Amino acid sequence: MCPTLDLVAHDRYRYSAITRRPHFLWPGGKRLAVYIGFNLEHFAFGEGLGAELCPGGPHPDVLNYAWRDYGNRVGVWRLLRLFGDLDLPVSVLANSAIYHYCPEVMDAFRARGDEIVGHGRTNSERQGVLAPEEERRLIEEATDIIARSEGRRPLGWLGPWISQSPVTPDLLAEAGYQYLLDWCMDDQPVWFTTRNGGRILSIPYPQELNDIPSIVGRKDNGEQFATMITDTFDEMLEQSAGQSLVMGIALHPYLVGQPHRLRPLRRALQAIVARRDDIWITTAGGISAFSRTLPDGIVPA
Repeated sequence: MCPTLDLVAHDRYRYSAITRRPHFLWPGGKRLAVYIGFNLEHFAFGEGLGAELCPGGPHPDVLNYAWRDYGNRVGVWRLLRLFGDLDLPVSVLANSAIYHYCPEVMDAFRARGDEIVGHGRTNSERQGVLAPEEERRLIEEATDIIARSEGRRPLGWLGPWISQSPVTPDLLAEAGYQYLLDWCMDDQPVWFTTRNGGRILSIPYPQELNDIPSIVGRKDNGEQFATMITDTFDEMLEQSAGQSLVMGIALHPYLVGQPHRLRPLRRALQAIVARRDDIWITTAGGISAFSRTLPDGIVPA
């Protein structure tokens, strides 16, 4: 026998091989659920974190700040039109600062009836480095702004910069959240254990099929990212014949809202909606709500 290695563990979920799980179907008897996680983010000027088009100089980093702001001023409106043309619902992952900076953007998504997901206050900060009470306040502040603006509270959360502390799932569950998106370890929903006997659902959110790691991190061009989308879709649709899966697509308007990336993205999304009858086009919240109706033991824990 191999000796036991005493590794630090998170104790949120157990190992579960995806090929050994009970079968289930999504609504309408579909086997592949597809959703778009559309990130709306606002950044501090002259301080804090932010993706970079090119290596930034000393603050104020005008080049990179303005590049990101293009997404809220231009890119988001181009993508709104695309989503409307293709009749695509989206899960809007919103920094609460967006409501103060460009409220008309949130008005447009509200008019469409899209789901709003909590995404912290601003992507200039990480929540995982905060003390528990400070992190609790961050969650409360972002949640309250969304709830007051939308007339209902968000049920899902994605940490800014996918940042979690050791107690983030506990704090989210205690704040009334039903699901989180930060973990990318599966193609199906997974129950997370939280303290005091609670639990919260983890919905698959992509870090491969995500324009930041692809375009900013690996320097892929728009055609390469679009090909990733269509190849992933074709492969997962084929795999889903054997078991139901989730395919998420993570987008940021300052990246795919640029004209040279928008055109190949449009072709990729057109290819997906052409198979609308074969898949469940939904939101992260729709996946969460349906998963919670499944009998115990279907969703791994």
